[in-house]
Amino acid sequence: MKLRHAFVILFTALALSCTKEAADPVEGPKGVNLEAMESEVLALVNDHRVGRGLSPLAFSEVAYHYANEHNDYMIATGTLSHHNFTARATGIASEADAKAVSENVAKNYATAAQALEGWLASESHRKTMEGDYSHTAVSVKKDTEGNLYYTQLFFLQ
Repeated sequence: MKLRHAFVILFTALALSCTKEAADPVEGPKGVNLEAMESEVLALVNDHRVGRGLSPLAFSEVAYHYANEHNDYMIATGTLSHHNFTARATGIASEADAKAVSENVAKNYATAAQALEGWLASESHRKTMEGDYSHTAVSVKKDTEGNLYYTQLFFLQ
């Protein structure tokens, strides 16, 4: 059964990853969480899902941890990426008994609504948001230059 879970996670990682995996973590500056915006994104995503007849997603501390780490990675590298997604997915699968894991990332949307609109305008991001998942967490961080980074992780438990 665990092999099947690993296959689903690996398949999801390969199917949804837009960029090549990076080999090593990067040290550098960390961003500041915008908790009100994180809550707003989560509420907007759940409102969208419910409006489409889908179940709302439960918040996951495990996913939040990995989303924060990834935003710090993107801030340190100054790039928008899915680097190291397989490591995040494997960690979530191990810690939360997830059967499938996916993510959406974004950068420099000034509001939660604009981030949602950007994801909805992209077929692959919209499919992720509307996918068969039970849990989520979103991290929104601001770097020292005022750039906003978004990582939302989804998983099925």
